[in-house]
Amino acid sequence: MRVRSAGHADVDAVLPLYEWLFAVPGSPPPDWDPAAGRSRLDAVCAAPDSGVLLAEDDDEVLGFCAVHLDILSVRYGRRAWVEDLAVAPQARSRGTGSLLLHAAASWAHGRGASHLELDSAQARHDAHRFYERHDPGSRTVCFGWELPLRPAGGATRGDQLRT
Repeated sequence: MRVRSAGHADVDAVLPLYEWLFAVPGSPPPDWDPAAGRSRLDAVCAAPDSGVLLAEDDDEVLGFCAVHLDILSVRYGRRAWVEDLAVAPQARSRGTGSLLLHAAASWAHGRGASHLELDSAQARHDAHRFYERHDPGSRTVCFGWELPLRPAGGATRGDQLRT
């Protein structure tokens, strides 16, 4: 098995693999649009600060990982973020995910990142066991909001900040 970077020519083959992330316990985002996803995936493959890594065996893609250089943290320096990591159901527990996670770490370290981070939905217990086996240096709770942000408690208080 080998890992390589995806490029423009891989986008049409990789996009359907996102279904692996949408399978239970996951689900597609409420506004999932494959055409928009294709455009975004193409942009990620082309951007110098992000990449999509493919794990292949005999030219069959068995997994992928999207990794991005993230914020420049005052406390920690440059961080990198694993946005998506998925392995084909038939390739799980065969080292594919580990190969991709290590490739993402190498990719990030080679671009000056001091940390590799990701978040994972609470329902993804199998994924959490996988990440725990890789001895994360920290565990956090992540909160996310769809924008625009509503006032706490749903009350209407007007614009809190005018830009």
